[in-house]
Parts: sequence; structure tokens; C-alpha cells
Amino acid sequence: MTSLLSSVAHEKNIRYFLISFTDLFGVQRAKLVPAASIDTMTVNGAGFAGFAAWLDMSPADPDILAMPDVDSLIQLPWQPEIGWLPADLYGVDGKAISQTPRLVLKQVLKQAEELGYRVKTGVECEYILLSADGERISDSRDRQSKPCYDQQALMRRYDVIREICDAMLELGWGAYQNDHEDANGQFEMNWTYADALVTADRHAFFKYMVKSIAENHGMRATFMPKPFPQLTGNGCHIHLSVWDTAGTTNLFHDPEGALGLSPLGYQFIGGVLHSAEALCAITNPTVNSYKRINAPVTSSGATWSPSTISYSGNNRTHTIRIPDTGRFEFRLPDGATNPYLLPAALIAAGLDGMTNKRDPGQRSDNNSYTDPLPAGTAKQLPMNLLDALRCLQKDTVLSARLGAPFISAYLKLKQQTWNEYSAHLSAWELEETLDC
Repeated sequence: MTSLLSSVAHEKNIRYFLISFTDLFGVQRAKLVPAASIDTMTVNGAGFAGFAAWLDMSPADPDILAMPDVDSLIQLPWQPEIGWLPADLYGVDGKAISQTPRLVLKQVLKQAEELGYRVKTGVECEYILLSADGERISDSRDRQSKPCYDQQALMRRYDVIREICDAMLELGWGAYQNDHEDANGQFEMNWTYADALVTADRHAFFKYMVKSIAENHGMRATFMPKPFPQLTGNGCHIHLSVWDTAGTTNLFHDPEGALGLSPLGYQFIGGVLHSAEALCAITNPTVNSYKRINAPVTSSGATWSPSTISYSGNNRTHTIRIPDTGRFEFRLPDGATNPYLLPAALIAAGLDGMTNKRDPGQRSDNNSYTDPLPAGTAKQLPMNLLDALRCLQKDTVLSARLGAPFISAYLKLKQQTWNEYSAHLSAWELEETLDC
């Protein structure tokens, strides 16, 4: 963006800017800056106390500075007097803070570029619309056991869905479909894939937008992986393809390859499968995440989430699905995943696969829900967050590409989360063991 943001603000009637960064737990932190001060903030950054966010810092650490990416400005369609700016974190000494999720993604994308690759991604973000207090599904009539694609339930939430979709169309994201998903009150909205960083910024903004618009309609939107034990959880499937640096040739596309995927594409998948257990710590980052994967059957008849580290063709019961030529879908991530760390970790694993020409092994075309693979054929996904964190701690691939400082900070904070959870006394424990 060549002109000063104050000039852009004048042209677009923007009165305030949100300088926003995403912390390690995916929480968006921001300062609201009047347009009169935005040019100064663009140069000097917005100051934050790092310990106040989910970062591995202490109250004794100096301030951190959020440096806004002026070329990624998004004007809020539902509140156009405000502009949203994703930001990267730096210290007051000018050094990049290596645990910043957006910078971790940029670092991995630079590694890909140095190898001659450009990565494009698309995400499918599922969410559930709840009552304002968050205690129940917002639509009391949405009670079918198989509610997926239900027209009546979809159209009862037309006002919310339309406003979100109109916003994406206005922003030029190429929104192309909206549907009611497999859980009661659950929806998915799709927009066109783009360069990985662009998609990550849009993913972060999408979550903010959906929550904000839902609140304006007297509802609460949640991306929580498994808010209701009997219902399908909120996934965040990501589609990925690798292109030449010009972005004109899809290097995964091969009409002669199995399912239209090139050897390079299969090597990428091989890398993802190789590090899948460690990836879980990032793609499924909460205690609740493990109630979505490896889960019992839901009221609809299927969880739509994987349990084995395996890949297939157009088969939704495996961790990786190849639905079309030139790309694959990674079905493991859930709604709690960090918009920047998800692609960063996935690309890191894939780059390792391509560099080391990892073989993904034989494709599995079975229905994993009704006809599981024989024991020993495929590894199971971690059963809980602690298992996933231990896998990440042992993994050398992600540490090398994402950076040891980031891995250390992430593991430290997530271990604290697990410890807090373990110290919690649940109602189940009281019911089952009080009389021991």
C-alpha cells in the first residue's frame, strides 16, 4: 500500500484501526487506534505487555511491538468505520519475536520459496451458533439426528449466514457456498483458496467476523472442537497445493499420477503422515480437541473425524483425503487450531517429505468407521493433549523448520494448560469414585 494509512482512512471513511496479533493459543489481541495516529503506529508499532497474552514471557520482560501489515488491511463490512490490520511482533530492540505465530508461518513460507515452491491453501471453518449465554443451540427446532444440509434449518439462520457471506463477497474472497453441517446448529462457509499467508489472515479475520456478526444477532458462535458430546465436532479442514514460485503451475497436478497427484504431492503427504502425531499438538491444540478425534459414534451416525494416520482417495474417514487432482485435504485439524500455526506446521512437515522423498505407503480405501484397518497397518492418533505434546517434544522435523524457540514456548504454555486441566476435579470423578 503506497499511500499513508491516514490517507487510506480518509478515502474509505475509516475512523479507527484494530492493530491485531494472534498469540500462541489463537487468541486475537488488539489495540484500537484512531486514524489520526495510525501513521505513527505504522512506523513505531503498537505496544503490548507480552505476558498479558499467551506468549512465553514474564511481567519483567520489556514491551513488545505489534507492527501492522499495511498491505493486508481489511475494512470491516459490518462496521466500515473500522479497519483490521494483522500484525507481527517485534521487541523494542527491533528483533523479531520468534514465537509469533504469523512470523512462524512466514519463516516456513520463506523455506518453501528457497526450494522453489509457493504454497496455496484453503480452509473449511465449521462453527456452531449458540444462544447468547452459550448454553444451548440457538435454534430450538434444529433437532434432527441427521441435520447435515437441512434446508429449513439453514434458512432459519439466513440473516446471519447472508450477512457473513455478503461480507466475504464484498471483501473479494470469492465466497461460493454455505451449508448446514452435520451437528445441530452447525454451519460451514467456503471461500476460494489463495496463497497460504493470505488464507491465514482471512481465517483469523473470519473467526472474528463470525463471532461479531453472531453477537449482533443475539447469538454466540463457537469454533470449539466438541461442545456437545453427542454431536459432530467443529473441524477445520485445510486443502493444500504446491506451485512454482510464479504461482502459475500446480506442481501437485499430474494427469498421469494416481488420483491426479504428482510424485511430489505424494512425498508431501508422506511427510505429513511421518509427523502426524506431533502435528496433533498444533492442529488439535486443546484438551477438548481429543473428544472430537477418536470419538464414539455421534447421533448422526459418524464423527466425520479421523482416528488413524492414513490417507485415501475421495474418502472422508481418513486423516488425508485426495478429493480431486492437484491437491489434498487434511481432515485432522479442528476449530481451535491457530490460523497461522496450522499451515506453518503442515507445510513444515510437507517440506520435509519432499526434501527427503518420503513414501506415504499404500493408500487405504476402507471405511475407517465400519471396517478399520488391521492392527499395525496404520498408527492411531494421540488419545489426549498430553500424548500429542510428548510427540511434538520428540519430533525433530517440526522443531527444525518451525524453530526451537517457538517449540519451546508452545510446549511450555500447553503443558501448563494440561497441568491445570489435570488439577481440575470433574463431576464424573466425584460420581464414579467418591464411594471408593
